[in-house]
Formats: sequence, structure tokens, C-alpha cells
Amino acid sequence: METGGGDVTGPLGRPTACPCGSTASYDSCCGALHRGARQAGTAVELMRSRYSAFVLGEVDHLFRTWHPRTRPAGLVEDGLDTGRTWTGLEVLDHGEDWVEFDAHYTVDGVAGVQHERSRFEQRAGRWVYVDALD
Repeated sequence: METGGGDVTGPLGRPTACPCGSTASYDSCCGALHRGARQAGTAVELMRSRYSAFVLGEVDHLFRTWHPRTRPAGLVEDGLDTGRTWTGLEVLDHGEDWVEFDAHYTVDGVAGVQHERSRFEQRAGRWVYVDALD
């Protein structure tokens, strides 16, 4: 089981530790995917970058990595739920094109968990999120 979370930030408010919970810095981990400097090599890497995008409000990354067939119509215009604070990620299991995880959060000080088994596919050589299997 892999975990993530925490909010260690640098002098400009940018995270130094990656929110996905890897041992790498944000800039060399999910930050590189958010900036478009590189593409995710696996479904797990994409899922972790999407979790970090939810943590940091990186809507453009979510838009780019969501399959156009299943992407919410108002994703960019509506933005993300700002009442939810993401607090940690646990990757429970995965296969080539799916990832099962628990994403922990708080809303108004009350802890919760979003359990999901996500499905991914490759389009034009890039991994994209399709939908939740459960």
C-alpha cells in the first residue's frame, strides 16, 4: 500500500513534497506532469498526478487527462469543490489500465474517504482517466 498527503510547502507556497505521497519532490514528480513537461508512463502515475491536481486545484491537468467521452461538461468553468481538503492518498491495488485507491479528505472538519477503482486507457499514446468501475 502506498500513501500520500501532507502539505510541506516552499517559500512561494509551492509544495516541496509531492502531494501524491511519492518520495520525489513535487517539481520532479506530479509537477512535471502538471506543467506538461512529460506524460505519465502508467495508469498509476496518471492517477497519482490527478490526485495531486485535485489537491492543488490544477484543473487544466484534470481536463487534459480526462477522456473527452466522460469528462464533465463544465469542468473548467465550474472549477473544483473548494470545500473539500484532500489529506492523503492510498493506492490499494492496480493493473495495467485500472487503479484502486482511497483518497482521504475533510469537509468542514469532518474526515471522509473516497474509495474508487478507476479505469484508464491510452489515447494517441497518452494515458487518460475514463471512469470509476465501482
